[in-house]
Amino acid sequence: MEAYPDLARRIARRYLVGSHSHYHARMPLLSAQGLAEDLHAAEEAIREATGVDPHPWFRCPFGTGADDAGLIDALAERGYRHVGWHVEAYEWDQGATVEGVSGAIIAGAVAHGDGAVVLLHPWPDPVAPALPGIVTELRNAGATFVRLDALDLPPGLDPIGEPRPALRGAATAR
Repeated sequence: MEAYPDLARRIARRYLVGSHSHYHARMPLLSAQGLAEDLHAAEEAIREATGVDPHPWFRCPFGTGADDAGLIDALAERGYRHVGWHVEAYEWDQGATVEGVSGAIIAGAVAHGDGAVVLLHPWPDPVAPALPGIVTELRNAGATFVRLDALDLPPGLDPIGEPRPALRGAATAR
């Protein structure tokens, strides 16, 4: 947000924006004051760059803290709902390939079924070339794509799924 405010504004005009923290720290390592300061700094940066309020969506960096009830409660007290993911391709791994990323996402999403939340980062090289094939294959399997706020989420502030290392081997070159 701070490094690329013009890009952040363009993204916010088209997509749902949430918070992923300001310092990308492992949330359970922060004190209550540190957590509050990190969340506030992130909110300010997001609002300043985009004019958008990131509430209620939050994702813990590295997924660390997604299973920590105290942290989830602290986020809820600040108006956030942690949202994890069900499918991860480890596309950030140096050995990741287009085929591996595609295979991991398609297999994971199909195996999970309705409501699957997929974690992908925009910067690793295999992501952009993998996306067209992923979208085509998942549509062929009957999938539709919706924003997070359109999912039929369970009540309460529980995380969706749990970050997990499923399909790790599928994302790397062998």
